[in-house]
Amino acid sequence: MVDSELYLAFVLATIVLIVLPGPNVTLIVANSLATGARAGLLTVAGTSCATALLLAVAALGMTTLIAVMADWFTWLRWAGVAYLLYLGLQQWRRLPSAAQTPPGRQRLFWQGFLVSATNPKTLLFYVAFLPQFVDPGLAPGPQLTVLSLTFLVIATVIDGAYGLLAGHLRGALADARRTRLRQRISGSFLIAAALGLALARRTS
Repeated sequence: MVDSELYLAFVLATIVLIVLPGPNVTLIVANSLATGARAGLLTVAGTSCATALLLAVAALGMTTLIAVMADWFTWLRWAGVAYLLYLGLQQWRRLPSAAQTPPGRQRLFWQGFLVSATNPKTLLFYVAFLPQFVDPGLAPGPQLTVLSLTFLVIATVIDGAYGLLAGHLRGALADARRTRLRQRISGSFLIAAALGLALARRTS
């Protein structure tokens, strides 16, 4: 079904790519630092669902749909950038003594989904990346299915690890003296996620 050497190369390349922080990871870490590991994992659920959708689109080779929806993705991306900047600045400006209402589950999920789904670079990357590990001598459909599922599992596990680690570090920053620092770190990660999304460029 899948060439073993190509598959191993794919797994290693995928791990390296996902370990490098991008908009998804910065948002996950920011939410975990702000309100705990559970918030980070809910964000991971959103990013993973978006990743699954984009992988499915890439595997089906829906390049026409990508072209038609390009402008829509651009507008939605900028809306996401503005929202993340707003959240980041809120964290920076919030007083340590101010009450902080934990964000709802749905909001955390959709934050993750939108940041992942509206990065135009991601979908085009999948379209270019996945075929590099397909053996032309074998049926492409089953190979793309296995590669896509593998990518999704690796992404979910690594992103979840980032969320759990950041949630653990939040405990070390939980005392009153360090609350301000934690808020600013969380705000900085949100702003970094916004910048990462803003710098994503659709290539021809």
